[in-house]
Amino acid sequence: MKYFGIIPARFASTRFPGKPLADIAGKTVIRRVYEQAIQALDPVVVATDDERIYDAVESFGGKVVMTRADHTCGTDRCLEAYLAITTPSWRAQNDTDTVVINIQGDEPFIQPEQIEALMKCFEHEDTQIATLVCPLKKDDQEAIENPNTPKVNWDTATGIAKMFSRKVIAASDGAYYKHIGIYAFRADVLQQITQLAQSPLEKAERLEQLRWLENGYSIRVGVTNMQTIGIDTPEDLEKAINWYRYNG
Repeated sequence: MKYFGIIPARFASTRFPGKPLADIAGKTVIRRVYEQAIQALDPVVVATDDERIYDAVESFGGKVVMTRADHTCGTDRCLEAYLAITTPSWRAQNDTDTVVINIQGDEPFIQPEQIEALMKCFEHEDTQIATLVCPLKKDDQEAIENPNTPKVNWDTATGIAKMFSRKVIAASDGAYYKHIGIYAFRADVLQQITQLAQSPLEKAERLEQLRWLENGYSIRVGVTNMQTIGIDTPEDLEKAINWYRYNG
């Protein structure tokens, strides 16, 4: 199996414009994501629509491709990058045995072990799409009720996701699981799902993975006990800086 790591990163953001270039202890968010991902994957490529991010990645020696500015989601940007770094003849022979891993550009503390856990999901030959979850403490009501922390209802016996929501939902074992913003797709499946129209549930929850579920695709869940700090808001950046101050 061949794995490609792609990090979609755009400058525009409703809640936190410019967050890929925000500084955490002397390194940008996008650089920290890249340096974590490259420990588990090769190649790793940043896919961006902004020259400032492009130049920043080049400046630290990372691989980067420029993509269109009109993508509505990171998955579409990942596909464009994958098509840019491969040839049609190569894809014709390798797409079904290739996995594209979409590593969120706002997860600076993603761990190589988490990426490896995601890759292990493809030991199941029927895996089309995979993602990660992390158990939430039952008494952590702030995280459980936080709409910026999507939760996952999944069948803990089969490992298959049933529902993602910003609202409070539990898995089949009654526990709460935080969705870690990282996905992996078989390359042929990635090309299929990017052709799908946005679904009503996706629009309501603002979670693109619901489009795939509504169209009959299966999402396998991998579990990690490692916490991550996604940078969605300036307040999240402060939490990340404080985390790095005591743990970096």
